[in-house]
Amino acid sequence: MNNNFKMLAKTLYGFEDLLAKELLQLGAMDIEKGVRNVSFVGDKGFMYKANMALRTAIKILKPIKSFKIRSEQDLYDRVKEIQWEDYLKSNGSLAVDATINSSVFTNSLYTALKTKDAIVDRFRERTGERPNVDLKFPDIKINVHIDRENCNISLDTSGDSLHKRGYKTATNIAPINEVLAAGMIMLSGWDGQSDFMDPMCGSGTILAEAAMIACNIPPNLMRKEFAFERWQDWDVELFEKIEDSLLSKTRDFHHKIFGFDKAPSAVAKAKENIKNAHLDDFVTIKHEDFFKTQKAGDNKLHMVFNPPYGERLENLNVSDFYGQIGTTLKHGYPNSDVWLITSNLEALKHVGLRPSRKIQLYNAKLEAKFVKYVMYEGSKKAKKQ
Repeated sequence: MNNNFKMLAKTLYGFEDLLAKELLQLGAMDIEKGVRNVSFVGDKGFMYKANMALRTAIKILKPIKSFKIRSEQDLYDRVKEIQWEDYLKSNGSLAVDATINSSVFTNSLYTALKTKDAIVDRFRERTGERPNVDLKFPDIKINVHIDRENCNISLDTSGDSLHKRGYKTATNIAPINEVLAAGMIMLSGWDGQSDFMDPMCGSGTILAEAAMIACNIPPNLMRKEFAFERWQDWDVELFEKIEDSLLSKTRDFHHKIFGFDKAPSAVAKAKENIKNAHLDDFVTIKHEDFFKTQKAGDNKLHMVFNPPYGERLENLNVSDFYGQIGTTLKHGYPNSDVWLITSNLEALKHVGLRPSRKIQLYNAKLEAKFVKYVMYEGSKKAKKQ
């Protein structure tokens, strides 16, 4: 009996290839890349595995119905036809969210409300009871996606965004999203075969994601709950079996991961988050001003960081600050591959180094560039000879 079904993993712009590769390595079938999403096929166990193990996914949706609509009444009627009793008890709870790109439907909250009305009315007419709305802990979370006349109704298998890994209790100004951090490390090509550094580590997100990548630790083991745990067909034994299987694939790591921050409060928060993630055996954090440091030893160093942009730190002289980044790298960090992300494209000009790669990403809604600088041992000319 074929128990496979189609799913859709949502991601950030620029991470579609990474996510498709992750899905392939996990064993997904029929993988197809979209914009900010990748669709695939798997069974219930694979749905559990995808939520636990994917580093670059924000949500995993399970589509249950697609149809054409031309009016609000169409939406109501078609949603009401779905056999919601297969997914929800009449005295259960639900939440609906909607994303829309349509001339007919212009308000996502109203669209969500219309969907909820159709579901509630179906139950009331059939059973005399009605499910309640619970935005925090619903039994099922429903996603409505309308693109012009096409409407897709899906169950949200994840619940809270998968970037909420569960290890981060302490944050500082403008912390980087965990999915963005993991994707940047993967795009940078780091494979755990050299030392890793974040010289401006903030709340430690990049360091935590790097340690989990190095040790092949599933990123979402620390989460308190996934949405599918409230479903009628929740299989705790299967979930634990998948979890054990993922944990059996962790690996040893023989290099160093370390971070600096010049703010004592950031260092304290980063240490707390790393401890929460049970990664303190792999990660060292020090109270240091990066501009007063230099590389220890001759070994290859891989650096990924998210320097201040100016949007998040007032009184920052951006040109001086980025100039100091370039100077410190040039004089203090030979034999290093350095990647940084910034949404201040003007600031990059002040680094004074020629990037060998530039990748467009988004940090929240800010358009950003993820750039690579290769710091050679001695001069570049000598390296080529």
